[in-house]
Amino acid sequence: MAKKSIIINPLDNVAVALTDLVKGDIYEGVTLTEDITKGHKFALRPIKEGENIIKYGTAIAHATRDIVPGEHVHTHNVATNLNENLEYTYNPVDCTLPKGKMRQVNVYHRKSGEVGIRNELWVIPTVGCVNGQAKEIVETFKAKYGEEGTDGVFTFPHPYGCSQLGDDHERTKFMLQKMVRHPNAGGVLVLGLGCENNQMAAFKEGLGKVDGSRIKFLVCQEVEDEIEAGVELCRQIAEEMKKDRREPTDISCLKVGLKCGGSDGLSGITANPLVGFFSDYIVSVGGTSVLSEVPEMFGAEQQLMNRCKDEATFKKAVKLINDFKDYFRANGQPVGENPSPGNKAGGITTLEDKSCGCTQKSGSGPITDVVFDDGYVTAKGLNLLNGPGNDMCAVTNLGAAGCHLVLFTTGRGTPFGGFIPTLKIATNNELAAKKSNWIDFNAGAVLDSDFDTQLEKLIDLIVEVAGGKQTKNEINNTREIAIFKTGVTL
Repeated sequence: MAKKSIIINPLDNVAVALTDLVKGDIYEGVTLTEDITKGHKFALRPIKEGENIIKYGTAIAHATRDIVPGEHVHTHNVATNLNENLEYTYNPVDCTLPKGKMRQVNVYHRKSGEVGIRNELWVIPTVGCVNGQAKEIVETFKAKYGEEGTDGVFTFPHPYGCSQLGDDHERTKFMLQKMVRHPNAGGVLVLGLGCENNQMAAFKEGLGKVDGSRIKFLVCQEVEDEIEAGVELCRQIAEEMKKDRREPTDISCLKVGLKCGGSDGLSGITANPLVGFFSDYIVSVGGTSVLSEVPEMFGAEQQLMNRCKDEATFKKAVKLINDFKDYFRANGQPVGENPSPGNKAGGITTLEDKSCGCTQKSGSGPITDVVFDDGYVTAKGLNLLNGPGNDMCAVTNLGAAGCHLVLFTTGRGTPFGGFIPTLKIATNNELAAKKSNWIDFNAGAVLDSDFDTQLEKLIDLIVEVAGGKQTKNEINNTREIAIFKTGVTL
């Protein structure tokens, strides 16, 4: 018989329902005092007002009144413990990982020394004013020449590139520059207007030396017919791209982003731990995984900090957390303003609850580096990346930092996809069955199987995706970017 509830850690004073539970039934040795919805928590023993709620073996909240065994534990009777200022100490733990079996993936090798898992032709606008022209160039090119020799021709509209000041403007420029250099693009047409703040000359200078046969530039105000000119430049790029071929390479070449969105009470029990096992695997064979969503580290950050490879990395992790808390305070917002209504409906009660589940995606391996806004992931192993939890911004950040694909766990479901393949992993069987047009992998199966079996299946799928198999977001042509905006618009 399938389990109907789970105690995640022996220290916990709550259990989680794995299916809808009925008042009066007995689970984990206690009689339920009310119905408990799947993903939600119930008390295992009396919990006094002010006492901590323990889940994942750590405090995720405190009780705002006395709670009896079998009672629903959620937003109506608990509150966050988060405050704005914490003192962190470096208490390193052993993060040694057993070495996994090396696998092969078929990828494209670039002149830069990097690899790509796609050979796509991209039209990237420097400013939102030319989004329409970028779309028309792509559609006209495909109608005239098709997509043969490429893995697709795409553009990524956005509303930025003008009327931004200071660091906000620089961030937009830098993010787009990193996209231009992304190895999943076999070639890029950079499309500007001519009068925007994000001037093409400065943009090109920031890019540095590029392969002129693969990366070309067009300023719409400088030509009579920008569509005709853009299509011709794309044709020239595509001719070069037709020479590219996939080659078998160790899976350690991959940089894999780790993301969750639309989380529920099972996220930290099924999908996130499964992705954590994959993170440990890819790190153990010499590859790279990247965890972002800094606000969803709040409440679990000390555990992450203790896994930093050395004190210098620990200090960077402290800066990562404190800088993001400063960002909240600078905008007059509380640090713990999370989880979302959908998260709460799925059983997540506080930000600590969400964070302890979210960080399961990082596995148990050592943290080798912390990457800020002006950086690119270069260190092998597990990296922390600055950025918000917002799905579009986080996946854009992960792609711009060099990730080839993103493992995106979800309990509520989302069709979203970024400019890199975004592999959707369901936390539960019902979502996987209902939204099979969105979901690539069902981690809910671990409840009826085991993590080792499902991990092998997940690795198999990632090998296939790296080799060209399309994710559901690619099949549905759901490809979005969102640049994290931090400043003033004129």
